[in-house]
Amino acid sequence: MKDLSNRFPVWFCDIWGVVHDGYKPITPTTDSLHQHRINGGVVVLVTNSPRTASAVETQLAEIGVSHQSYDAIVTSGDVTRTLITQHGGGKIFHLGPKRDYSIYDGLNIKCVELADAESVLCTGLFDEEKEIPSDYTSLLTSMNELRLTMICANPDKVVRKGDALIYCAGALAENYKNLGGKVLMAGKPYAPIYNLAVLTAENIGGKHLKSEQILAIGDGPETDIKGAADFGLSCVLITGGINEGKDLEARVRQLVPHAKILRAVAELDWT
Repeated sequence: MKDLSNRFPVWFCDIWGVVHDGYKPITPTTDSLHQHRINGGVVVLVTNSPRTASAVETQLAEIGVSHQSYDAIVTSGDVTRTLITQHGGGKIFHLGPKRDYSIYDGLNIKCVELADAESVLCTGLFDEEKEIPSDYTSLLTSMNELRLTMICANPDKVVRKGDALIYCAGALAENYKNLGGKVLMAGKPYAPIYNLAVLTAENIGGKHLKSEQILAIGDGPETDIKGAADFGLSCVLITGGINEGKDLEARVRQLVPHAKILRAVAELDWT
């Protein structure tokens, strides 16, 4: 990564499965991010977390990820707030755990029961460690019958937490689409989150950035890699995380043929 630090002054790095595993930091990655900053680079953590940046910062500190590893955080929750304002209406049914309620901070939104809602905000499963998406078939069917738009705050379908894979909001959004429901998203791989990340990095560095100055790092083929490719960014593919044990690079190159993958590694290495 030392060579890539010299070539790309700005790094957009995913969090879950790359910076930490849900319980503890992934030290080679955090060390490399820190070294990049020492080398004069900027690190923006770009995550599909449905929480605000301040809430994710608190979570990282609790897990043990030092602020030395990054300059700023941009979350799917942050960009989803714009969707909530523009498309949510005043009354929302919250589909997901209560810990994600920080996404409403400062917004004129009332959380209501499904029958009274103007839209649905999905931040995940109510109990991600015990439930699976098929448990939500009845609820999603009711939402579709009410013709409610789902605003999905986290396009990720699964993340690795320790040794387990847990389902995310993106899995429910996919099922809702398959039922004919309308879904809106702004996180990776969609452009709004990258636009905000670029603006954030430009504000830190005090100068305009070109796409060839930015390196994306992530483990999600349909989110991190496709998002980087669609936005015109080169990337490093992390083959651990949610993809451990799979022939990932070949699959990703088939799934995202326009991806500019410079490295495919289990974890970052500064040397």
